[in-house]
Amino acid sequence: MTNETKSEGPQGDPSWGSFEFGRRLGLQAAGVIAASGALVGLTDVSNAYAATKSGTIKIGYVSPRTGALADFAGPDSFVLQLIRESSYFSKGITIGKTKYHIEITEKDTQSLGNVAVQVTQELIHSGVDLILVSSAPETTIPVATTCEQYKIPCVSTVVPWEAYWGGFTGATISAEGAATGTGPKYNSMFFFGIPQFVGTFVPMWQRIQKSTNCNANVAEMFPNDADGNAFRAAFAPTVGAMYPSGGYNFVDGGAYTDGTSDYTSMIQQFKTGGKNGASCDLFVNAPLPPDFQSFWTQAKQQGYLPKLATVAKVMLFPTDAYALGELSSNITCGGWFTPYSPYKSSLTGLTSNKFAENYQSAGHGQWVQSMGTTYSLFEVAIEGLKKVSNPHDRLALAEALQTVNYDGMCGPVNMNLKSSNPLMASPAKGIGIIVPVGLQWKPGSTRLVGHRKYAWSQCVVDNSLNPHIPLNASLEPTNS
Repeated sequence: MTNETKSEGPQGDPSWGSFEFGRRLGLQAAGVIAASGALVGLTDVSNAYAATKSGTIKIGYVSPRTGALADFAGPDSFVLQLIRESSYFSKGITIGKTKYHIEITEKDTQSLGNVAVQVTQELIHSGVDLILVSSAPETTIPVATTCEQYKIPCVSTVVPWEAYWGGFTGATISAEGAATGTGPKYNSMFFFGIPQFVGTFVPMWQRIQKSTNCNANVAEMFPNDADGNAFRAAFAPTVGAMYPSGGYNFVDGGAYTDGTSDYTSMIQQFKTGGKNGASCDLFVNAPLPPDFQSFWTQAKQQGYLPKLATVAKVMLFPTDAYALGELSSNITCGGWFTPYSPYKSSLTGLTSNKFAENYQSAGHGQWVQSMGTTYSLFEVAIEGLKKVSNPHDRLALAEALQTVNYDGMCGPVNMNLKSSNPLMASPAKGIGIIVPVGLQWKPGSTRLVGHRKYAWSQCVVDNSLNPHIPLNASLEPTNS
């Protein structure tokens, strides 16, 4: 089954895939909330508790410390230690004429949406003033929608903005890809969306096409799950809208079931299903990591060797690269935090490079992308608190967070940026866009943080969207 991109069509149409994913997660969270009748009057309880704790600002932090998404939260303990040692969190913050102590309470979702709702309710019942949440829509959307219902300020990250926006009742996305409708009052977020994925992957395709003269057939490995169906609906149309002259021809490998073990028929389709029976020289996916490992191993064995693999959802962490071994070589992905950037902490001045070096020196293994966004959540929290006169005024704090504009560990974050460049602008008030770069896994690289050498490392090979982050390796074909 092929889908050749067309020159016309609104850039935003594909966002409906991710939007629908978020809407379903939001509805699921609402169902869990409705079932927990014991928490009727929760908002009144938390407001009363907060009023008695006027000298303490209570922040809840929610992430998937265990379960299928645990790799995202791997750096949490290290990052939270640094946050607690920084001045605002160790010595307090002065707002108006009052000095407040800041208290952080951590919660684990176990990578389950219903648990995410439950731990969020527990935090609200304890009287938190603000909740921060990271890592994947399955975590962030249940937390964010719960906070919205109970009128608690919340900041999310590591969630495509389209899915996040879709999680709220009444929120919509226009045909041009803009966030419209009645969005959340108590929520804000920073990350990126499908257009930024496309704006990172396609320039790498173009360079490999030029250097190898490979074809424009693109293999799509998208499973029959929420992420896979979102990418299936979104990715090819967005490429067609953003790069109408590219002539890319997408070959869908089929909506396979998560956990599939035999990919022979899909591999054969990718080998012969392109134009004129040609192979698909370019490859994109959004599978579960074990499924990609099975597919990629079988593809090598069966002679499917795309010139460039650009992957989403997998190959984000060193554990993914080690699982594949030599088959990891020159696989590319998008990167939202790297230690090679010129960015630094707004809390302490710690550079991104030193941040990663300290992580590695402390014995936690290689740096991972999620450490940067977790750190930035607390930077955003401080920026919001600086803008209010009363940190216990939930609505005022939520509104302040929706207009945060600062530079920090992940670079500039502007929750309300007006820009002529749609890849940089905020789709709506309260959404900040991190501009990613293209990363490629290299074996035995010496371009490592702190001069430590690991078997595999991610190097910056494309900065088309974000030239502030320097290249430190050449983009090479995944297969010669």
